Amino acid sequence: MVDVADKLGYFQAITGLEDADLCTEILQAHGWDLELAISSFTSSSSSSSSRVDGDHNREPFTEFDDGRAFRPPGIAWKIITLPVSIVSGSLGLASSAIGFGFWVAGGALSYSLAMLGFGSGRGGSETESSSSSSAAAGEAMEFIALFDRDYGRNPLKPGFVSEGFMDALQLSRSQFKLLFVYLHSPDHPDTPAFCERTLCSEGVVAFLNENFVAWGGSIRSSEGFKMSNSFKASRFPFCAVVMPAANHRIALLQQVEGPTTPEEMIAILQRVVEDSSSVLVTARVEAEERRTNLRLREEQDAAYRAALEADQARERQRQEDQERIEREAAEAERKRKEEEEARERAEREAAEREAARVRMRQEKALALGDEPEKGPDVTQVLVRFPNGERKGRRFESNTKIQTLYDYVDSLGVLETEEYSLITNFPRTVYGRDKESMSLKDAGLHPQASLFIEIN
Repeated sequence: MVDVADKLGYFQAITGLEDADLCTEILQAHGWDLELAISSFTSSSSSSSSRVDGDHNREPFTEFDDGRAFRPPGIAWKIITLPVSIVSGSLGLASSAIGFGFWVAGGALSYSLAMLGFGSGRGGSETESSSSSSAAAGEAMEFIALFDRDYGRNPLKPGFVSEGFMDALQLSRSQFKLLFVYLHSPDHPDTPAFCERTLCSEGVVAFLNENFVAWGGSIRSSEGFKMSNSFKASRFPFCAVVMPAANHRIALLQQVEGPTTPEEMIAILQRVVEDSSSVLVTARVEAEERRTNLRLREEQDAAYRAALEADQARERQRQEDQERIEREAAEAERKRKEEEEARERAEREAAEREAARVRMRQEKALALGDEPEKGPDVTQVLVRFPNGERKGRRFESNTKIQTLYDYVDSLGVLETEEYSLITNFPRTVYGRDKESMSLKDAGLHPQASLFIEIN
């Protein structure tokens, strides 16, 4: 709902009254019903105008010599409510009872959705809206086909769009152009001449196609008939120029009723374009600024996202590096501990082996007993080690060769137990397989010189 200040501003803009107190009194007298107050005011103004000039009972017209007339732009002369089926069908509005109010911008009459407080009623489905839009587009294409059939011999024709009225309006909005509306009455006697000589003339076609989005509809079609009623077309051929505004608003800039020459039509359209150029330029500049701002925001967002992704990548890399360093440190610590444990285990095992060898030497040394004195049954044994060291001892002649191995082991000169006792002349190996033989039986009595050979 429009608030009090907006209603007051709209009333002043439409009526041209500058006295805010007077406008407030008029609106209050009509219960702040904007439409009723304006209708009452314009009716009163028309009556006053009739009393002053008895030849006119309507708003001012520009007249041609033959009585044809067009209404100049910039005059707010009536309020038009477009059919809901056109609005909801083409724009997909979820309403079947939304009226069009009005809006004045730069002195041009506008029609604004829900500005007069027409609320939404029963909601229409999207399927119904889509179906209505398709039907409107079908009627537009049918009009273009019939127009080409009847006037196709002329290669020059306005570029009517094959869309419904509201879709054509939206197209003109996106192209920052005015919308030229032509309501076609096939049965009117002035229609053929107007279409052939004016609407399809080279100058009019070129000017329309360059400066306007053109929409045409036959009054025999549903949408064309509704638009005819909305514009309250009283004479044909009928042309109008409207301009899209913000929030699905439209502004009536010009309407021409009755036959018009190409020169007159171009002059009318030229004046409308000149009067509306500042609005269109402003809209284009604002749209370009919005696109620039949007592009700048998108670029800033993209740069921010790229920087954020780079930061996140660096953070991930830092975390990965930190985790890798921690893993490597943990692995190195694990290896160090394993090596330390292995070293300690090896040292412990070596110490245990050494202790075992010491115990073994001690045990074998004790098992040898005392060295016997020289005598006929005593054998003198000399042992030469690989390092050149020599050790000698006397043994009873009946002593086993095993005792000689125990003797060598008890000395602790060798680090291994894998060796053999041998004689050189003649070479004889007294291996472990001969440990049970006595020295005498082995031929080592009364004396023997043995070498150690590591196996």
